[in-house]
Amino acid sequence: MDSTTRPPEQPTGSAPTGTDLPEPEAGELSAQPVVPGRSSFRHMMELLDMIKFEHTVFALPFAFLGALGAAQGIPPLRTILWILAAMVGARTAAMTFNRLVDVDVDAENPRTAGRALPAGRVSRAGAMLLMGAGIVVFGLAAGALGPLTWALSPLALVIILGYSLCKRFTSWAHVVLGLSLSGAPLGAWIAVSGRIEAPALWLSGGVLAWTAGFDILYSLQDQAYDRDKGLHSMPVWLGTGGALALSRAFHLLALAAWAMFNVHMGSHLISWAGWATVAVMLAKEQWLVRGGDLSRIDQAFFTLNSLVGLVFFLGHVLEWWLSRSLLAPV
Repeated sequence: MDSTTRPPEQPTGSAPTGTDLPEPEAGELSAQPVVPGRSSFRHMMELLDMIKFEHTVFALPFAFLGALGAAQGIPPLRTILWILAAMVGARTAAMTFNRLVDVDVDAENPRTAGRALPAGRVSRAGAMLLMGAGIVVFGLAAGALGPLTWALSPLALVIILGYSLCKRFTSWAHVVLGLSLSGAPLGAWIAVSGRIEAPALWLSGGVLAWTAGFDILYSLQDQAYDRDKGLHSMPVWLGTGGALALSRAFHLLALAAWAMFNVHMGSHLISWAGWATVAVMLAKEQWLVRGGDLSRIDQAFFTLNSLVGLVFFLGHVLEWWLSRSLLAPV
């Protein structure tokens, strides 16, 4: 399960990632060289800042919704904690791998030269150690969550790590990113139920389409750079107009998939209200970038995309809580 989005910055030569969320511009980071004797704590803080560790919560609502749906209620605390550990481990490994494979390209770009690795504030060895720790945590969590999650964990790692290389050979990297994030709700559902079931597939399919849709929008920022460097993306392949149309199509597919999830879950008013709110948010996101205008891309992400999962999750949680409160014996 992974939670791995493209930062609103100049292109890095790498595929946008769901873990690669917006970060300060290079001018906001002091690109100081590694200082001998620097504390281990400072080094760790730089590593965590490098991967934007705080953005691990990006896909958490969908993972918890998968667990809630499979359990038809609140899963055991042990399961919730292992799901959280799996997501933290997977995202840490994927994001660190992305920084490692892109370090040379990042160093050549003025907007990304201030990142921790190319600027020398963290070592390659430290980054590799962090990536290894993420893989170990993910593996332990997958094993603790059940035999099926353990069996699927190698495939999950191939997807979330391999994504960082996709833009070098395919314009469908956005869909691979979506596939990476879609593992969060699917893996959580499997962790609770031990099975792959239809509602989980609809929920995960929606995450895939939603992620691909907004990642295409972010990749518009790098359209000229990617074309110049021979990198692949939908904007390079289809042009701005075609990429915008495809992004809208993906978001419509996401809404359709989440509607099917609601149907399978027997949702009522509150869950559907959450779905409708998400629909409005995605419509506004598309409106903000209409015609390829990226001047409000930060607003599209921070005020809308980052809340999509939370709104959808809260709709289901509130409905579940009210249904049990109203039906509880007096």
